[in-house]
Amino acid sequence: MSRKIPEKEYEKTVSFRLKQWLDGTKDPFVDTVEMKPQEEFLEDDNTVIKRNKERRQRLERVYDLANNWEVSGFQKLYKVFCAVFCLFLVAMLLIAVSYLPSYGHAENPVNNEVAGRYIEKGLQETGAVNIVTGMILDYRAFDTLGESHVLFIATCTVLILLRKDKKKDENGKDIEVSDRIYEPKNDLILQTAARVLVPPIIIFGVYVILGGHLGPGGGFSGGAIIGAGLILYLNAFGFQKTERFFTGKTYKILSVCALGCYCLAKSYSFYTGANHIESMIPLGTPGAILSSGLILILNICVGIVVAGTMYTFYVMFRKGGY
Repeated sequence: MSRKIPEKEYEKTVSFRLKQWLDGTKDPFVDTVEMKPQEEFLEDDNTVIKRNKERRQRLERVYDLANNWEVSGFQKLYKVFCAVFCLFLVAMLLIAVSYLPSYGHAENPVNNEVAGRYIEKGLQETGAVNIVTGMILDYRAFDTLGESHVLFIATCTVLILLRKDKKKDENGKDIEVSDRIYEPKNDLILQTAARVLVPPIIIFGVYVILGGHLGPGGGFSGGAIIGAGLILYLNAFGFQKTERFFTGKTYKILSVCALGCYCLAKSYSFYTGANHIESMIPLGTPGAILSSGLILILNICVGIVVAGTMYTFYVMFRKGGY
């Protein structure tokens, strides 16, 4: 155990001097530091009036466009520069358009290569019966990844602009405002219709997502259907019941996981350009539910992002948080 030393002996130690230096009571280089309390600074009324008058005169002089040639000259130059830039941009766009091939011409690359490749070899290369799904989730899967991120960024922007901070009481606890204040309370017709319609809507949305590579549908349309079902359930039963299975934290986790899975699955297109590398996942039998390689997984990821985005938009515009 350590031995307690006398105070005078402790004042001679290095630790005591270091403590004084950190406290600001003594500087080992310039001996004792003078510690004086700062006096309150008070201005007389004449000084305040004079300063406000000078500030007002300065602002009037700066923003006096009739006599301030610097500001007026800058504004005129700015207008001229904007007009010149717009004319230059229009000229560059017109020159670029003039080099494009004639619209609808039979020898255009879009007519004799791209569309023909999608139609003739789409089923063989993607395994998707739905040509549109094979195009957006295989040939152009990296573009669809950007579209999904646009939805996520739009949701983040809405969260920033429309989010409302929760009010707190005297004890620091959150004051929960009734989320049914703008809705019919205990509407028997609405709640009965929701009980009947919401399960089929959700199931149909899942069916559209899972069957997107077999027929019309996919992640965008199926996600919109599921989002509509969640909005109907919220209108009928309110936040208290909806937040049992879907909260803001749930949306964040699902969106990040879905976008991360999509990115890991297809981001190699960014490095390989038009020449894809085989994903080692078999395409399966065309027409089967477990076929078309990664397209089924990508449809699920897109559906999760779209459904969560629709529901979050509605919640933010209605309440400002959830």
